[in-house]
This record gives sequence, structure tokens and C-alpha cells, in this order.
Amino acid sequence: MQIGAIIGYLRSREGLSQAGLGKAIGATRAAVNAWEMGLSNPNMQSLIDLARYFHVSVDYLLGLDEETRISISSLTAEEQEIVVRLVHYFDSLHRRGGWDNPGLDNK
Repeated sequence: MQIGAIIGYLRSREGLSQAGLGKAIGATRAAVNAWEMGLSNPNMQSLIDLARYFHVSVDYLLGLDEETRISISSLTAEEQEIVVRLVHYFDSLHRRGGWDNPGLDNK
């Protein structure tokens, strides 16, 4: 996936307009539109700002890493533990066949 499509996907996922994303990271709506249309690419500082805003790596934005990562470093230790437990829980659901697995019980 190209960087513009990734930015558009992340922006839409957050329910932001192009103007809203631009304001959040200190860019113009026109710049965000140009990135999403593939007319230009964000500069290094904008890449860093986008990565921080969306809690993803710059590698993910550049399409070098298809694995989605989120930063939880701003959370408390207790909040981080909750996030880790949720990830493990959902991972176990997927390994067992997901929500529709008839052998899955709610223990």
C-alpha cells in the first residue's frame, strides 16, 4: 500500500477530515489531500508527527512494515498491562477460530 492510501485509511479510521488531521499535526488540508492523492509525500517532520498522532511506526506509514503497532508508552503501567491482556485475549480467540467457534465458552 502507498503512503497516501495508508494516511487516508488511518485518517478515516479515526473519523477525521483532511482539515482535522492537518490541524492536529500542523499541516494544511491541502497538504493532507496531496499526500492522499499521491501528488506529494510528507516531509520527515510530518512523517514523525503522523506516526505519533496515529500511534504507528514510520515504517508502517511508509508501507515497509505491514504489521500494525501501537505505542502504549504514554499509558500507566496498569493501563499497559490491561492492553497487553486484551491483545493476548483476542489473539487466543483468533487461534481458536474466533467469535463463531462453537467450542468457545465464556469462562
